[in-house]
Amino acid sequence: MTLLLGLDIGTTSVKAGLFDAAGRQLAADGREYRLAHPAPDHVEIDAEVWWSSSVAAVRGVLAAPGVDPRDVAAMAVSSQGETVVAVDSAGRPLAPALVWLDNRAVTEARELADRLPGAVVYDRTGVPDVNPTWPAAKLLWWRRHRPDVFGAAAKFLLVEDFILHRLTGRFVTEGGIQCTSMLFDIVRGAWWTEALDAVGIDPDRLAEIAAPASVVGGLAAGAAEAMGLYAGLPVVAGGMDQGAGAVGVGNTGSGVVSESTGGALTVQAAVARHGGDPSRQTPVYIHSAPGQYLYCPVCPTGGMALTWFRDALGGPEVDRARRDGGPAYDVLTAQAEDAPPGCDGLTMLPHLAGAFSPEYVPSARGAFIGITLAHTRSHFVRAVLEAVAFMLRRNVELLGRAGATADEIRSHGGGARSALWNQIKADVCGLPVVTLEGEDAAVRGDAMTAGVAVGVYPDLGAARAALVAPRGRFEPNPALRGVYDAAYGRYQRLFEALRPEFERPVAST
Repeated sequence: MTLLLGLDIGTTSVKAGLFDAAGRQLAADGREYRLAHPAPDHVEIDAEVWWSSSVAAVRGVLAAPGVDPRDVAAMAVSSQGETVVAVDSAGRPLAPALVWLDNRAVTEARELADRLPGAVVYDRTGVPDVNPTWPAAKLLWWRRHRPDVFGAAAKFLLVEDFILHRLTGRFVTEGGIQCTSMLFDIVRGAWWTEALDAVGIDPDRLAEIAAPASVVGGLAAGAAEAMGLYAGLPVVAGGMDQGAGAVGVGNTGSGVVSESTGGALTVQAAVARHGGDPSRQTPVYIHSAPGQYLYCPVCPTGGMALTWFRDALGGPEVDRARRDGGPAYDVLTAQAEDAPPGCDGLTMLPHLAGAFSPEYVPSARGAFIGITLAHTRSHFVRAVLEAVAFMLRRNVELLGRAGATADEIRSHGGGARSALWNQIKADVCGLPVVTLEGEDAAVRGDAMTAGVAVGVYPDLGAARAALVAPRGRFEPNPALRGVYDAAYGRYQRLFEALRPEFERPVAST
């Protein structure tokens, strides 16, 4: 039996999945970890946690009944983007990794923006703005504020790079993970010299560039022993989790938009070239599907808005879920069904951690507007679900203006478990919403990429036919189009009305 192993290192957990060549998922395992917040706007993690969690997750799937590790034909690795770690020549971390959520490098981002014009940055890297998320700003912060770390580092690695080194012994990277570093030219597929000069690093302090979705080495003996696999197993660079997830839901060609409502809301569309958006608003990544780019708008709060409501205001639902033995999310979404579409005028802005796309307004905040004495808890829960759907529609429209029109939306992530939320998204966007079998799209995409890289499948089309299967389809209700067009208009006007207030400097106390 031929098996394929996928490994995805996320922001707060590692997930592994084992699939056979016919597409059946034989085992899944995940290990969670916590981020450290040592100061305001600082978000860190010990990079060794990624490795220990990866070892545990892989051992977990290999322990499934009937699994023979010798049947694994290849493994692929994907990861979160932007998180960076400084390591010595042996790959040992010199300091905690700076997580993509870390915003300490505000001043450094402004300096880079002054030196590198925004239009040039977009044309070279595909990122629409210069902000503290990008590793370029984080490296400049290290250089200014931790010269001991900056000076001692042999390499600066992203998460995928770090794990690939532990697996193969090679310092290797690829464009799918480096595309949002602001150090990588996504058109030439090489380091961007002007950005490296602005940060003050030489390319030899970064990993060697390999082709996306390629075999980057064989599994080293020590890693094989740790994981319970065999030495020499082909290891494939799977790219960023967004690209891997798009592969995992079959978003590898035109006409499809995929979205993931996890903590954040992310939207993806495969495109053949960079440069299709003259407004320079649409983030452009390098796809895990070789030879393609990926439009990838990101909104910091998606499902996290519902989590906030549960934790801050959903005490009764949490108590009921605890009594009934089910998740509180199910209680909340069932309650939302009691409110009508459009919530009788109640409108929410879901920007609880700022707005990134289509507008970059990091100081944006959440709001409920239109509250009357007639509104109930059901209205408020449904308003949260509708707000995320409105944010999705705004980004689907952004992709359309950039040339990536959609016939359907493929939905994955935790939000896809809710039939009500899927239907709201379909009704708001006016497009069918399709859910897929299996929840870990990035892990599935890794398995598909691994299979193509070693010849189990001739191409991603064959891998998609084997591993991607639809589970549900939600058609938009034409009778609700007018209601949701009106509600969407309120949502847009509300953001524009409050935008000057969001952008007003906060007086210090």
